[in-house]
Amino acid sequence: MSDKRYVVGLGEALWDVLPEGKKLGGAPANFAYHAGQFLGSDNAIAISALGEDKLAEETISALEEHGLKYLMPRVPYPTGTVQVTLDEQGIPTYDIKENVAWDNIPFTPEIEEIARNCRAVCYGSLAQRNVVSRENIQRFLDATPGDCMKIFDINLRQQFYNKEIIQESLRRCNVLKINDEELVIIGRMFGYPGLDMENKCWLILGKYNLDMLVLTCGTNGSYVFKPGEMSFQATPKVEVADTVGAGDSFTGSFCAAILAGKPIHEAHKLAVEVSAYVCTQNGAMPTLPAELLDAAK
Repeated sequence: MSDKRYVVGLGEALWDVLPEGKKLGGAPANFAYHAGQFLGSDNAIAISALGEDKLAEETISALEEHGLKYLMPRVPYPTGTVQVTLDEQGIPTYDIKENVAWDNIPFTPEIEEIARNCRAVCYGSLAQRNVVSRENIQRFLDATPGDCMKIFDINLRQQFYNKEIIQESLRRCNVLKINDEELVIIGRMFGYPGLDMENKCWLILGKYNLDMLVLTCGTNGSYVFKPGEMSFQATPKVEVADTVGAGDSFTGSFCAAILAGKPIHEAHKLAVEVSAYVCTQNGAMPTLPAELLDAAK
């Protein structure tokens, strides 16, 4: 694998089992797919683990259909699923099955090789709920080069996080991506009472010596904080087909634009436009139009 540098989505590979059927999910594959649309699909890779079952074969088919490179060793646990049920108002609840393949991601020599040649990696807290994946995600992060962009896309789900996991992840990242609801939870957990959103963000940025902090606030826009600089972008009003994967497309395109040398406000503007476009499409991995892809060059 020599001098090639990779952009990596690291963590859960799972299927969302919805009332109308199942869809491949998991933030790492979505992130890698969108970053790869900008940086070239050869340069982006999703890393996780799969079971030795039919669902693993279906995962591989779905990834190959999207032209996404993957490194997902087989382990003796079932491939991950999330049971999604909708109430009468159509509000989903998620049952994320435990002790599955992505809870047991190994640190193989091939995965270590990717870590040592990593330009950027995106990881979350969900994939660290089990000690095996948590320790191996930490090993991956610790093996990356000094100039690697390490994005902690916090992604709090159900009860699958605690203060220690979040602190360790913050210590290892140089970019934090968080939404407004997660910021409230973190504020309570870390004892930052009474601070407004922006002050909480500046505090976390300084305390963990981050290069950037990205705060998304749904329809209320998004912010990028960098020492001495802040960018705000309003959320475009679009006809929403579904919001699945929109946040991951934001992270993937923002990462690609920063790696391409774009200033913060330009990278931020592109990320907002990409995620708005993804909301107008069905599914997490639509092909982006040429004018969006050209904006990152």
